[in-house]
Amino acid sequence: MSFRLALMLGAMAALGGCNTMNQNIASEDPAFGESVRYNAAIQTINPDPVYPPGGAMPGDSGAKGVAAVKRYRTDSVKQLEAISSQSAGSGSGSGSPR
Repeated sequence: MSFRLALMLGAMAALGGCNTMNQNIASEDPAFGESVRYNAAIQTINPDPVYPPGGAMPGDSGAKGVAAVKRYRTDSVKQLEAISSQSAGSGSGSGSPR
């Protein structure tokens, strides 16, 4: 009988230690949720954007875009140039033999 009583008291003490369910309400970090609000603000379109002077404006590269669209429509797209990732010289490491 005393074993059961000790077991029940131990279980009650263990469960009593878990009684922290609502202890921290309203004591969160003041910036809690700030990243969600920041991400929502970043992804919101500004209907009247203000560009800095000398910054890129919409349509700055129009001549290049027009030429690209013309080449695409006439099926004369520029071929890609192959770029090698290997250098012309040989890599010898530190230069001193071991």
